[in-house]
Amino acid sequence: MSQHNTERQAWLGLLARADAHALDALWQSAGMAPTYDVLRAPEVGTSLVRGRAGATGAPFNLGEVTVTRCSVRAETGAVGHGYVQGRSKDKALQAALIDALMQGAEAASLEAAVLKPLRDAEAAARQARTQKAAATKVDFFTLMRGED
Repeated sequence: MSQHNTERQAWLGLLARADAHALDALWQSAGMAPTYDVLRAPEVGTSLVRGRAGATGAPFNLGEVTVTRCSVRAETGAVGHGYVQGRSKDKALQAALIDALMQGAEAASLEAAVLKPLRDAEAAARQARTQKAAATKVDFFTLMRGED
């Protein structure tokens, strides 16, 4: 996979995991009003989720999850896609717009204004979960009897 594809995969994942309100606030504060054509209007559907027994075993169909998808073409010609869990059509549209703009000259400003704050918030939430889990850790030990 090329470096561009890897980077794009990372920002699409970040946008999909982001809180809708945080994404909207950062998008509004970026102050961008790009011209775009809607290729696929935001639409809600379902996607099959697969799991693995014991996380590494045989795959099985876990169930379906609601997703919203959208595709746009920016005035630069770049096509952006947004796939988000849930029914947020606005979030899917914003993710698609950001994806399209990240492929052009606006990438650096969007990285600083939207993606970096989202990445920092995600890292802080992960750290808080880790600390909360560490606080409940129990160390089990075995005492040997001296009778052998």
